[in-house]
Amino acid sequence: MKTVVTGAAGFIGSHLCEKLTGKGFDVVGLDCFTDYYSKEIKKSNLIELRKNNNFDFIEGNLNNLDLKNILSDADYVFHLAAQAGVRSSWGKDFNVYTDNNILAVANLLESVKNSKKLKKLVFASSSSVYGDTKELPVKETTETNPVSPYGVTKLAGEKLLFSYGANFGIPYIILRFFTVFGPRQRPDMGFNIFITKMLNGDFLPVFANGKSTRDFTYVSDIVDGCILAAKSKIKGEIINLGGGRKINLLEVIKKLERFTGVKAKSQYFKAQNGDVSHTWSDISKAKKLLGYAPGVTFDYGLEKEVKWLKEGGK
Repeated sequence: MKTVVTGAAGFIGSHLCEKLTGKGFDVVGLDCFTDYYSKEIKKSNLIELRKNNNFDFIEGNLNNLDLKNILSDADYVFHLAAQAGVRSSWGKDFNVYTDNNILAVANLLESVKNSKKLKKLVFASSSSVYGDTKELPVKETTETNPVSPYGVTKLAGEKLLFSYGANFGIPYIILRFFTVFGPRQRPDMGFNIFITKMLNGDFLPVFANGKSTRDFTYVSDIVDGCILAAKSKIKGEIINLGGGRKINLLEVIKKLERFTGVKAKSQYFKAQNGDVSHTWSDISKAKKLLGYAPGVTFDYGLEKEVKWLKEGGK
């Protein structure tokens, strides 16, 4: 079965493509190698995939590619491509976020709206759509009040799916990811920054006194959730994918000291615009509808990421 993965060269996308090809899916990966972080990092994520006969790669922007032709015979589409980053979504670069997180979604949906073959479109959304909610753990019914431009664009993408689903019957499912970690994590993400700085003897930038909490989800659990969503009969639903637990930043630093063997040196800063105080997912819906069961413990996953970075990110 033909499966298309957008954002295939990214952190989560490359892991998803590897899992799908391992299961015998014929995968077409799309990626435009945005300059948000190094193109070389993304290329390295594809090294093993390019050796697989079940994987084809197309480089290009979703706003410029002939998506109708590429997607015409697709059984499954996983839309992971997006302009990431909460803090960088403010100001002059907002148009990049609207282009990649809203316009690209509209183009994708236009290209599949009349498909007779499409079994499922899996859309990767974000816990950022909830904003700084006080309702914890967060259910899918929790009010969405994003507090960053990035979160606004991800919510807009969701609304486009609602509209196209209602009018054209597109079989979609929306997955709201909670902070994903593990090998290949983007260099702008917290654990990658912290581990790299600790190994180099640099100071860690700690925001909001380190008391903010996050629900961290290991990348293989996210990948499994995506595949479960695609193969399920569930359509038109929003589902949280998280670890179902929360931990504060100071606890994370203590664990990193243990796994790196390095004593952390920290510098404290006030909370940044767009940051939220806490995230914590209620994953009961994912368990019930998808059979989702995150199996990687936080400590095991964190140790895996430390090992990966100690080995040079390879």
